[in-house]
Amino acid sequence: MAEIDMTTISSKGQVVIPATLRKGVKAGARYVVIREGDLYVLKRADAFGANLAAELAFARRTEVAWKEFEKGGFVSKGKKQFLSELEKW
Repeated sequence: MAEIDMTTISSKGQVVIPATLRKGVKAGARYVVIREGDLYVLKRADAFGANLAAELAFARRTEVAWKEFEKGGFVSKGKKQFLSELEKW
């Protein structure tokens, strides 16, 4: 069963994890924060792979590219046209 408690966000955006939920958490532990609408999830960074920083950077670049795509910032090309332009590089 999930453990639940409450906390308050400081003026600096800091969140204190209540003592009742801090079992096994050590000072300096790194966490990934995931936000989806009004849901925030904390997950220990070491629970991800060794390439976490690279994966997060890639996810950010992908998000930026997707937003640009939605605005019409990319041009569709056929395979032949793409390969032809690629050969010029």
